[in-house]
Amino acid sequence: MTDRQRADARRNHERILAVAEQEVAVHGANASLEQIARVAGVGSATVRRHFPTRQALLQSVLWHRIEVLCERARELTGAGDGRAALLEWLAEVVTYCVAAKGLATALAHEGDPVNGNSCASAIEEAAEPLLRRAIEEGAVARDVTVVELVTLIVGIAMVTEHHQDPAASAERLFAVAVEGISPAG
Repeated sequence: MTDRQRADARRNHERILAVAEQEVAVHGANASLEQIARVAGVGSATVRRHFPTRQALLQSVLWHRIEVLCERARELTGAGDGRAALLEWLAEVVTYCVAAKGLATALAHEGDPVNGNSCASAIEEAAEPLLRRAIEEGAVARDVTVVELVTLIVGIAMVTEHHQDPAASAERLFAVAVEGISPAG
């Protein structure tokens, strides 16, 4: 491949990602790959060459948001009590999932065993120290896993996506999940 071909491929990749970010913001995980190709000025085959699956494209589009969440988990790992730090971070993940159409879908899929670095794997790795600390402090049951917590958040985000006020609905469901259904006593 010549330098010119590599430069063209990089430009196509960047253009596809930029258009995909806009389309995912509007249409979520169901953004049309054909529309993305059309707006980016490339063929569908070019989109598929850069992103072989819809999931690969979503993960690339959402990677920046994932990095922010991972950094936030690292910041909270040593802060306050373990339960409060874990719950604060999980609430932020809920907020991101509701605000960023497609993020919950990207987290719903298991990691890519071939290429690694999937959104879900990164989030799970970032959350592990927070959960471990909360468990060690006795604030969370020993058998709770990061995968279960991420799955809970994904479910909340997906089920509230079409509510009149998705953010408020997701926040309320998360609070119910954290507090349980029993009255305070």
